[in-house]
Amino acid sequence: MHMEVYYLVQQVYSQKPKVRSGFSFKRMFYSEKFAPYLFVSPFILAFLIFFLYPTASTITMSFQEVQGLNSTKFIGLDNYRRMFDEHFFNALQTNTIYTILSLMLLIPVPIIFAVFLNSKLIKGKTLFKSVIFIPALTSVIVAGVSFRLMFGEADTALINSFIAKFGISPQNWVLNYGTGMMLMVILNTWRVAGINMVYYLAGLQSIPEELYESAEMDGANVFTKFYWITLPLLKPIIIYTLTIGIFEGYRMFGESYVFWNEGMPGDIGLTIVRFIYQQAFQRNDMGMGSAIGITLLLIVLTVNLVQLKMFGLFKKEED
Repeated sequence: MHMEVYYLVQQVYSQKPKVRSGFSFKRMFYSEKFAPYLFVSPFILAFLIFFLYPTASTITMSFQEVQGLNSTKFIGLDNYRRMFDEHFFNALQTNTIYTILSLMLLIPVPIIFAVFLNSKLIKGKTLFKSVIFIPALTSVIVAGVSFRLMFGEADTALINSFIAKFGISPQNWVLNYGTGMMLMVILNTWRVAGINMVYYLAGLQSIPEELYESAEMDGANVFTKFYWITLPLLKPIIIYTLTIGIFEGYRMFGESYVFWNEGMPGDIGLTIVRFIYQQAFQRNDMGMGSAIGITLLLIVLTVNLVQLKMFGLFKKEED
């Protein structure tokens, strides 16, 4: 009996394990070599389909005259030569002024909001956070229509009826370059200030409280602590909001369209993206629109690289 058991055990251990051959999705899914590429592939495909291919097509189209859906003609730099006219420079000026004025408000104002809401002395923080952040959830078109009604040219419009109480004559706000720019900046600030406030508030809450306590022991006042502790430690977030603000400022379209959706006398409110819309879709000149789009991309990249260089982000770390 014992010998039979011994021989059975020997036969079991002497048999070689069967190796499964053929393709297996399960083994491929758990493979250390293949699994990383499998998980990254959706992002790579999305990048290739929705960014790289459209960008390459736009660059190619900027050197062509698009005569139809399947008919193009290579014309070299003619689209770029025609692009640099009075309207383009007016649009570039409008975008630049709009971006500068927006950043002058969208960096300090949200920082002040965040500092006050981060203070232990302020009550009702949740209510104030909600009131400031809710405009960010509003569509620019819906908010713009409301602003356009408030700043209407009629005497019964809200703002005109208000200034009439102080003896000021009614204004045609959208037909003046200065007041039109003011409306776009106010609308953008009203919508975006809450988002930037959340960024700065998160940065403030990550600053160690011990730094402020040490500064108080050394006799530092509120403004000294803000200048020497808060601002330096918020620098990464300031750079981020500045970079996003430059990008959003030069690609602005909704604020312009909602105030001047029918026409822009004297190029009031004309922006680069609005200029692209006019050339590519209203005049069906896709080559010209592509050339303006590529130029806009180069402008935004240049401006952002310059400001990042000024903040020292490209300096090599010292050992």
